[in-house]
Amino acid sequence: MMHPTYTILLCDDDRLILATLSSALQSAGYQVIEADNGDDAILLARQHRPDLAMLDMRMNGKSGLDVAAYLRDYVGTPFLFLSAFGDERTMTQARAFGALEFLVKPIDTHRVVTVVGQVLDTLAGVRPQMAGGELPLARSPAAPPTQWSRELTLAVGILMARQGLTEEAAMLRLMTLSRASGQPLDVVAADVVERLQRVNATKTDGVPGG
Repeated sequence: MMHPTYTILLCDDDRLILATLSSALQSAGYQVIEADNGDDAILLARQHRPDLAMLDMRMNGKSGLDVAAYLRDYVGTPFLFLSAFGDERTMTQARAFGALEFLVKPIDTHRVVTVVGQVLDTLAGVRPQMAGGELPLARSPAAPPTQWSRELTLAVGILMARQGLTEEAAMLRLMTLSRASGQPLDVVAADVVERLQRVNATKTDGVPGG
């Protein structure tokens, strides 16, 4: 199945792995932008706003974790990790960062293409459905708030206001939190709203009456 509208950022400091995975993804119809270091990956992400990033967790210089943190906090690009280590500690670390998937090297290219397709399908399915057909999440127009639950609408607004995120980045932040915690998106959104209410209540309680 071809996916010509999706752009994948691929970052690995092993040039052979980078070329192999890039070729497989391009053959599947994806547009691929390549980086062999974390600094370039961040610059390319800011420039191209890819739909998904595939990051080697451990690289010289900025690691995949460093790049993931930037993407998560400032760009809103969802990501998955590649790693030569498949131990529980590494996988737990990947989940804590909000990775949507974790692939252990050596990686079968057919599996990579399959996983990427599943992740993108999941991302497209989480956002509200728009008239006129499916668009990649990162490229979709803003959806009417009535198509979201009240908690999700409030949580997105909170993240936009308090952390300076775009609507798309705020939604992706909630999605990665949902993935990392294993909780439904609306539950995560409700938790964000509840935590803000607790903070506001604490501030109010601490203000002397006039």
